[in-house]
Amino acid sequence: MSFVLLDQKKVDEAVSLLEREYKGAHYYLDFSTPIDLVVAAILSVQTHDYTVNAITPNLFKKYKTAKDYAGADPEKLIADVKGVTFAGNKAKNIIKTCRIIQEKFGGKVPEKMEELVELPGIGRKTANTILINAYGIVEGIPVDTWVIKLSGRIGLSQSRDPDGIEQDLMKRIDRKLWKNFAYVLKAHGHKICQSQVPQCSRCILNRICPRNGVTKSG
Repeated sequence: MSFVLLDQKKVDEAVSLLEREYKGAHYYLDFSTPIDLVVAAILSVQTHDYTVNAITPNLFKKYKTAKDYAGADPEKLIADVKGVTFAGNKAKNIIKTCRIIQEKFGGKVPEKMEELVELPGIGRKTANTILINAYGIVEGIPVDTWVIKLSGRIGLSQSRDPDGIEQDLMKRIDRKLWKNFAYVLKAHGHKICQSQVPQCSRCILNRICPRNGVTKSG
């Protein structure tokens, strides 16, 4: 079956329907400060958000600043985050990242994309997440697993590369919607457009969606 890319009129309609249906969608990791968010975002890679949210309350009580993480004992930090996948690598990245933040940026999480993506464990998706949720700076759209899956399935982007998907979405979606669009797609994925068997019969996009890649639906 060939891939169907929605035309701009249908993109606008699909996005409008999704935004209306999930108008309360928001970022899903708990945090209070920018450094909290950096740490939570690093821990969340290939890990369920509820797992991260279960770990971070105690973690954030123990480590409050970049300096605290920078000086942390690696083995103790690994033990503190042992519930996440790749805990060892993530703990090391947290320490390295926070050392750079402390030494190069005076302990303050940087507010520029080009500076964030140079930090260990932080790619463009995570950098977008930090800028949007810590500082209200919207330069792009965080492209996570749900955004990748649903952008193709719905016909918003034909790219399979996260950077390519982001560029497509930025061209086709009103900038004022960039801030929450990733979380709108995540909410839709959880409720209706599930990974294995999407519930197409109950979907608000049923009339518009080309169902790219869908072989079985409810």
